[in-house]
Amino acid sequence: MLMKDVLGLQEVKQHLVEMVQQNRLSHALLFLGKEGSGALPLAISFAQYVVCLPPPAVKTEDLFGCMTAMSSLPAVKTPEDIVHQPAYSKADQLVHPDLHFSFPVISKKSGEKPTSKDFMVEWREFVRDSPYGNVYDWLQKIGAENKQGNITAEECNDIIRKLSLKSFESEYKILVMWMPEYLGKEGNKLLKLIEEPPPNTLFILVAEKEENIIPTILSRCQLVKVPPLKIEEIEKGLNDRNAITPEAAYQIACMCEGNYHEALQMLQHADDDWQNILKDWLNATIQQNTINKAKVVDVINGLGREKQKQLINYFIHILEQSIRVNVYGEERVLSPDNEKIIALKLDKLASIEQREAIINELNKAAYYVERNANGKMLFMSLTIRIHYILKHKTLLEVN
Repeated sequence: MLMKDVLGLQEVKQHLVEMVQQNRLSHALLFLGKEGSGALPLAISFAQYVVCLPPPAVKTEDLFGCMTAMSSLPAVKTPEDIVHQPAYSKADQLVHPDLHFSFPVISKKSGEKPTSKDFMVEWREFVRDSPYGNVYDWLQKIGAENKQGNITAEECNDIIRKLSLKSFESEYKILVMWMPEYLGKEGNKLLKLIEEPPPNTLFILVAEKEENIIPTILSRCQLVKVPPLKIEEIEKGLNDRNAITPEAAYQIACMCEGNYHEALQMLQHADDDWQNILKDWLNATIQQNTINKAKVVDVINGLGREKQKQLINYFIHILEQSIRVNVYGEERVLSPDNEKIIALKLDKLASIEQREAIINELNKAAYYVERNANGKMLFMSLTIRIHYILKHKTLLEVN
């Protein structure tokens, strides 16, 4: 995987390349980015870039600012140049002997003490097929079902053993640890190794939630912030890599809030008629007829959890577009015409404060959908709350 194959994030990529070219790389990096930002594929492509670097042609500093030996091999000038290096094929297939991985695993049998090396076949498939996948996707792939994934004490011991050895082929040994949030107190075993690493050793931690990382490890890492992807970056990714209409790609890119994993989930249901479902829902919400509300709620309840989340996201997206119409004017809102029609109607129907109140209720509903709330009760309650907001023309404060 080359860095150019990772969606967007041009500023972060440039920063990483400059750290390498200027020999100011830290021994421990923390790639911190929310789900779907591309932190994992970025970290892997960067690790492959570093592990494929040949020794410098003259005596100079290594990436960490230490003096290194002479060599006649040419330097790699850009991350894309590593495709011409002998090590690239192994690195690309994640079988390079100096490129190591650590990630949450489960025990397949009672009393078993698993490590990441027991799941490397599944890991390579996961990275190849779902580089933007989340930890839930990974645990389901290895058959976790309801089991909790962990990075165990045995895994920490294995990391210490592997990184204490000399490198086999590369100038550098690299460990990519995905989801260090799954390290318990046993993670303290790694402190000395991270603080005083063997020569030419690089740790790359890839995390989503900074607050869930052991503070002693967090304090020893240089932070690399990976921002959510921009709408145009996701739109381009969907258009370039999938059979999808430009209109659908734009709509999904607007709805997924910078999360490419969520965008791919939405893509599976891109043909669903969210607009007509939303129109029916809004009409039933505005009316006093309880029977019509119940009928629409039955339809929404039958969609299933994932589609319910997407319907909520689509409703929020339309409400946000209607607010933009109000603030910037219709001509400056880049939406398909059929979406803009709904946004214009909502702009006439509700004030900005009312729309913000509805968005707040929708976000609460999305939270409860994630936690498997009863669909009928949840969406009937939500419909009544939205009706009340629209009817009373006031901002509700609901506990």
